[in-house]
Amino acid sequence: MLERLFRIKERDTTVWREFLGGVVTFMTMSYIIFVNPTILSAAGMDFDGAMFATCVAAGIATLVMGLVANYPVAQAPGMGLNAYFAYTVVLGMGIKFDAALGAVFFSGITFIILTVIRVRALIVDALPHGVKKAIAAGIGLFIAFIGLTEAGIVQFDANTLVTLADVTKPPALLAIFGLVVTAIMMVWRVRGAILWGILLTAVVGLLGGVLKWQGLIDPAPKPTLFMEMDLMAAFDLGLLNIIFIFLFIDMFDTIGTLVGVTDKARIMKPDGSIPGINRALLSDGIGTSVGAVFGTSTVTSYIESAAGITAGARTGLANVFTAALFFLALLFTPLARTIGAGVPVEQFTAVEGVIGGTPVSGIFGQTAFLHPVTAPALIIVGSLMLTGIREIKWDDPIEAIPAFLTMIAIPLTFSIANGITLGFISYPILMVCAGRWREVSPLAYVLALLFIARFIFIMS
Repeated sequence: MLERLFRIKERDTTVWREFLGGVVTFMTMSYIIFVNPTILSAAGMDFDGAMFATCVAAGIATLVMGLVANYPVAQAPGMGLNAYFAYTVVLGMGIKFDAALGAVFFSGITFIILTVIRVRALIVDALPHGVKKAIAAGIGLFIAFIGLTEAGIVQFDANTLVTLADVTKPPALLAIFGLVVTAIMMVWRVRGAILWGILLTAVVGLLGGVLKWQGLIDPAPKPTLFMEMDLMAAFDLGLLNIIFIFLFIDMFDTIGTLVGVTDKARIMKPDGSIPGINRALLSDGIGTSVGAVFGTSTVTSYIESAAGITAGARTGLANVFTAALFFLALLFTPLARTIGAGVPVEQFTAVEGVIGGTPVSGIFGQTAFLHPVTAPALIIVGSLMLTGIREIKWDDPIEAIPAFLTMIAIPLTFSIANGITLGFISYPILMVCAGRWREVSPLAYVLALLFIARFIFIMS
């Protein structure tokens, strides 16, 4: 049965290798169990409910990817997408999280439809290579910036906007310790370095009195966010623009991950084609829709799956083991609460002007906590998302300038949408000015016009 489902011999692997690969993949990406509820709780969502949604959505989506596409590519709520959901959509735009969940659900359904009718390929082909790479890099900078503020390392300054905080405070010292330890383990190529870094930092935080122990194992948390999405509100509030952004970010993240991982797993053909790519993309759309139903932001494919492939995973059977571990993690809610619930800012520093804590011009909403245990993971993951910029042709201004605008605008405007918009608009304009307008896909001009209309709509 396993051979029939997963073609284990055909891909030159064994059940044991698939098990090891599945465990390693879980170890390298299980930080999301702690980090995702932390980010979503900033949007007013129940931490335990967000953890339940994270584990269940990751488990179901990973299982679907394994069974439908037979890829060793695990899925979970995406980093960057959760930050956009919490900080930009909910806190920045003032939209309630249930309406935002409705937008996520519709983006998943749209992703499924585009995949089924094969429009996805046309959209992807219309986008410039440099902008695709810059989106991931910009999101990485965005995540790292949030991590630095949540660590209490960077804070608001009335003159320079941001500045170095008092890093002698206990939360900042704990976060710096976690960052150094995690980085060292990554240099030593320790599998699951991010997870081990979180756990070791939590132990030091408990011993140092920065964190409060709340237990290890407990009955699974209640699904308090299940079916909390408000589909009608998503339409009433005019969230089509947000649905569009969720859709495109997920699309690029998924395609980039699948290309990189399938190449490493030797699934990709010599001509660059990927067998069963539509089934994999369909799995991603299903995962996003299921995630919204349970109460989490967009679910996407994880590049950390490459670690499991390095350990031997070659088929979807590895995903079955990874999914099982995500479901098992539901029993460790008290541990997740200990690690991710946060440290009140008032204990260690003045509340006034701390970006990672109290409101600063509406950027971070009403959060009154720092998260020194999970913040290092945000910073490290942000750095890992920058690797694609080496593929940008920096000596070609037509590719480099749109890529740079995309990458730098995302963290500096605190909006992924703004960065993507500038990249989409600037590229066709430069191509027209260079007399190469025929080389640009007609769809790219349509997308550019849509983004210009978006800017006009926002500013009006």
